[in-house]
Amino acid sequence: MDQRIYHGNIKPKDISRNLMAHFNKGNMRVQQYGKGGKLTVQIATIRQSRTGGQTALTIDIQTVEDGISINVGKQAWIGVAASLGFTALTALRNPITILHRLDDLAQDIESLQLTDEVWKVIDATARNLGTGHELSKRLKRLTCEHCGTANPVGEASCIACGAPLGTSQPNTCKKCGFVISSQEIVCPNCKQPI
Repeated sequence: MDQRIYHGNIKPKDISRNLMAHFNKGNMRVQQYGKGGKLTVQIATIRQSRTGGQTALTIDIQTVEDGISINVGKQAWIGVAASLGFTALTALRNPITILHRLDDLAQDIESLQLTDEVWKVIDATARNLGTGHELSKRLKRLTCEHCGTANPVGEASCIACGAPLGTSQPNTCKKCGFVISSQEIVCPNCKQPI
């Protein structure tokens, strides 16, 4: 499962609406479950599709503090693999038959790229709404341990009481938006170097 967090003024319905608009066409069908702060979107090939194998993908979208968290599950690709295998076997027996299976082959390749295409739609939606993996201004504030005052990022000492704030300024992973500490060299969520 792949998780990313987008900080800012973004709601689960924004992502859901764009996923439905992008994928609910051709051999793909999209369904949405849930409401409000927690939605699940399922993208799958239609059952009686004339081309390609069967595949499905589930996207969980949930409201978090000042943003949303998105989990994209593992894609069910057994049907696509079977369809690709059938195409390969028929081409081995008679290479001319591949001409009759070009639609199947194109649909299978498109299905294999489904997860990447979902992330492209999600990233584009977040960008268009002015959100991203950067912490929101409210979450970037560092609370003084001594007096509880919220201080802007970069302040060396508390603006209210003057106590030192230290080096524990909040930050996020540039790839997935997960909140990290300044001591971490690898993101605990996506395992990418920081």
